[in-house]
Order: sequence, then structure tokens, then C-alpha cells
Amino acid sequence: MIILGFSCFYHDSSACIIKDGIICSAVQEERFTRIKHDANFPINSIKYCLANLKIKISDVDYVVFYDKPFLKFERLLETYFAMAPKGFNTFSKSFTVWVKEKLFQKKILINNLNLLTKKNIDWTKKLLFSEHHLSHASSAFFPSPFESAAILTMDGVGEWATTSLSIGEKNKITIKKEIHYPHSLGLLYSSFTFFTGFKVNSGEYKLMGLAPYGRPKYKKIIKDNLINVFDDGSFQLNMDFFDFCTGLKMTNSKFSDLFKREPRSPESPILQDDMDIACSIQAVTEDIVINLAKNIKKETQQKNLCLAGGVALNCVANGKLLSKNIFEKIWIQPAAGDAGGAIGAAYVAYYMLLKNSREINPSSDSMNGSYLGPEFSNHEISSALKRKGANYHLFSEDKIISLTAQALKKGQGIAWMNGKMEFGPRALGNRSIIADPRSKYMQKILNLKIKYRESFRPFAPSILEEDLSDWFDLSTPSPYMLFVAPIKKIHRKTSSVKNKLYGIEKLNQIRSKVPSITHVDYSARIQTVNKSINPRFHKLIKKFKSLTGVPMVINTSFNIRGEPIVCTPEDAFRCFMGTELDILVINNFILFKNEQNPSLSKNYKNQFNLD
Repeated sequence: MIILGFSCFYHDSSACIIKDGIICSAVQEERFTRIKHDANFPINSIKYCLANLKIKISDVDYVVFYDKPFLKFERLLETYFAMAPKGFNTFSKSFTVWVKEKLFQKKILINNLNLLTKKNIDWTKKLLFSEHHLSHASSAFFPSPFESAAILTMDGVGEWATTSLSIGEKNKITIKKEIHYPHSLGLLYSSFTFFTGFKVNSGEYKLMGLAPYGRPKYKKIIKDNLINVFDDGSFQLNMDFFDFCTGLKMTNSKFSDLFKREPRSPESPILQDDMDIACSIQAVTEDIVINLAKNIKKETQQKNLCLAGGVALNCVANGKLLSKNIFEKIWIQPAAGDAGGAIGAAYVAYYMLLKNSREINPSSDSMNGSYLGPEFSNHEISSALKRKGANYHLFSEDKIISLTAQALKKGQGIAWMNGKMEFGPRALGNRSIIADPRSKYMQKILNLKIKYRESFRPFAPSILEEDLSDWFDLSTPSPYMLFVAPIKKIHRKTSSVKNKLYGIEKLNQIRSKVPSITHVDYSARIQTVNKSINPRFHKLIKKFKSLTGVPMVINTSFNIRGEPIVCTPEDAFRCFMGTELDILVINNFILFKNEQNPSLSKNYKNQFNLD
């Protein structure tokens, strides 16, 4: 039984194929088109999934969309009629677009699927639709190592639901409760993303990273005016302050009056007030998530919790939730946003429609480390590098590991591409930029000279799983970089001026033995590396540990600001030459920047508009 799941037309389009319950491949469209958060029909992703399994679209038993377009269209119409006449101009201008994209979306999907085949396929039998939050819940529960669990889904909005509680048992999910639009924790957080000058649906992690530089001085204002949280954990927004229902902005003038300022202009200087606002909404979000979890535990008495939806990518909130020990175990879908809906949609058909039995491994999930995308042979890599005019060396794995570890020790920035590309927003050691976390300068170097992004942005450590408890206050592995936890006090460094610093002044303060991965609140977003799941990355970190005594490396995604994570050897070489990276490793190939044609570097920097 082969099932294709896919998502598109909002953000982070993706496709996934499962065969007999096993995830064979999953990938986001942005990785092929190089358009970050690409929302278009994922034709390249579907083609890859089919080619990876060596099949045609006609060989697929069912094709499942992650959303029910007609219900979403119904929500859009009802929202505008409920708010009328407010927002009528926006409504009238967008109506024809909505009719085309929502009401007739099934026809659009079929037309795109037909581009994949010359055969006449009866899509009325093959094309299925799953509800948005059910797709999220499915993506969180069915790949998890749990036979039964409570499932909490939190995002901006699906068809109607913005937050939902479900119960997963074996091969079945039952939705128990929902909070409906416009009352949305995701949209509340995105409103503050907009207000602090970042891009909605992609800048939320920047807001989260900015929060520790501030103080939660607006927390009470937010709780008193913007959101009402009830005893059962549910909540309701005060829509007087928001404009996302009827306008083209997230917030309105009343919101600005509440904070006594206008929204920050994108790319303008980040002020202390922006940091305080970020800190405040992050604190409110954490309180709400923990409150929801406590009530879910009380109502369901489930031992395990699964999370999905865009809010589940808030790894700081996840870490706080984990530390409360409300549930015995927590598992989060690594592609928790809309991309993961493709996996969930496929599983809805496989388990809930077709009622296939579910095999569970209590010691491991079924995401294969989220290494579900394209990989390249030595022949494909060498051919690509030759076409690009690259100078390279081919060595054994042991030689590559040794050279890379030595370069890390010397403080060099390394692009590391290996095996299958990751599915989801995090680089997990196969499409990563890696560096020495002991360097007090590396955070600034990586942000300003390699990633070309805001200097305040923190970096994550990838640590040997077996060494986790020696370095961090985290009791469970974190293979998908979805939990933030404090570094142990034994590794911290204190300063007499530390408590006198405020805001961005904290940035250059050395806070631990590994300053480049220690955020200003002594926390880090952790990836644990398991020897059996990613043996090559584990081997590299272990070699670095033998040289330095430190069992971790900095790990950030292999891309620059505004670009998706690299997919192909060509992408990797282009990014390598367009940045100040010193070394590029692709499988067993290693490239040194000082051996490359300097004119290529200038050309690629011009392409990235970095000069």
C-alpha cells in the first residue's frame, strides 16, 4: 500500500510517501525551487518522492491533501460576514482570488497532479482530504513511539481549529476539544512577530531568540488586555486589538496605543523595547502552553503527550513544559508546521481510513532521524563539482573525519553535507554549518560573516547523546533540536558585571566553557546525536571530543539568511563560495576555500547581494 501525502497553498509546501506504513521520503518544495517557505503546489517534491521509490503517480494507491479547502473557504466567508461592514474593501478585493484558490481548489489540485502523468487517472477515487488539525495530530502521534497519548496541536489556524486536544490510541485518533478561529495562540504570537518588525510565518523564531535579552515588563498588560485564559486552559483573544480577521495587518491602532508605540519597521534597529515585548509574549506563551498541558493531563490521565502545529516549534516553551514533568514523555513532530501535514495526511488514510494495524517501537520513533530527503552518490557529487569549476579532494571517511575535526579545533567554519537531507526546519547534521563552540567569537563570526543575519541570533549545540547529562539539565534525548535546556552550573562562568548588563549588552559576555552555544539566559537549543541514527556525524563529534574534551559542535543550518537549507551539491558549493566559510565537506569530498577560484566567490556573493 503506497500513499502520497502533500501540503501546499499556505506556506512550506511539502510531499511525503509512505509504503506499508513506513515513511520512505519527505521533502519541502523550497529545497528544490530555492524559494524560502515556497507555498506552491509541490510538484518537485512529489517527483522526488516518486523517483526515490522508483514508481509513477499511477502506482500510488491514494493521494491525500492535508486540508479541507471548502471548510477553510467557509471560515473565510463566515468571518467576513460576521465582521461586516468592517473590512468590506479587503473582502471585495480578495473575493475572486478566494473563489479560485479555495472553492475550486480540488480542481486545481487535480490539474497539477495530472501534470505528473500522461495516463487518465480517476482522481475521484484516489484523491482524499484530511482536516488540517487531524493532519497535524496524525503527524505527531503515528510516528511517535507511543501506543497511546494525548495530542496537543497549536498553530495559527486550520479550517476553523487553532488549538485542539486529541487522544491517540493504536491506529486511531479522536479529536476531543477545539478552540476555534479567531482565538489563536499562534496568531497571537505572530501578531507580536509583526509588531516587532519580523516576517509573519517565518520570523517567529527570531522573536523567541530575542526574548532573553529583554524583561517581561508587558506580561501583565498582555494578559489583562489581549487574552483571557480560562480555568480549563482554553483562552479567548480580545479582537478589539487585532486586524487579521478583516485587514491586511496583524494588529491595529488600538494595539499600538496599548504599547505606546508603532510597529517596528523591518530591518530598522532593534530597540530595548522590542526585546522587552519579545520577552513578555514569550512568557505569556509559555504560561498558556503549560496551563493547557496541566489541564490535558487532568482530563485525559494520559502518560504521554505528542505536539504538533507551528507553536510546537517554540523550543523554549517545549523545554519549560518538559521541565514541569506533567507528562512522563513528550514527543514532538520535527516538521511540526504545515510541512509535516503531508506526513500526517498520508497516515490518516493509512491508519484511520484503511484501518491498518500499527507496529510500535517503544524505544524509537519512525521518523528515521528526519533524514528523509535527497542524497547524492560520489559520481553525482564529483560531476556537480566539476561543472561548477570546483577544486576538491576525495578521501576515506576516516581521513575526512580527522581533517574536519582538526579544522574545527583551529576555529574554522565548515559546511557539512552528508547523506539524506533533513525534513523540517532544522539542520540535524546532514545539511549543517558546524564550528567550535569553545570560541567566544564564533557566534558573531557565524551570524555576521557566514549567515549574514542579526547578531543576537543564538546557535545550537549538537552533542553526543551519551554526554548530554554531563553538560545540560535535560533528562531526555533531543534528536530534533526541539527542546531548550540550561547548561549545567559546573560549566558556567560568572562575572562581576554580568548582573549590571541589560539587553544587547549581554551578547558578548562569556557565560560558559562553550560560549558560542550558550544563550544569554544560560540555555541552549540542544540536538543529541545518536550513534545508530547518524553514525558519521556522531563519529565527527567524538573525534572533536578526543581533541578538545568537548563532546559537541555548533550546528546551524547550511544556508544564508533568506535562502532555504541547501539540497544539492550545486547548492552547497554556491553557498560555500558566497560566504566566509573555510571548508566544504560533501560526503567524502573536501574543498578548501583557499584552493578555489577567487572570481567564483565574488560571483556568488553578487548573486546573494552580499557585497
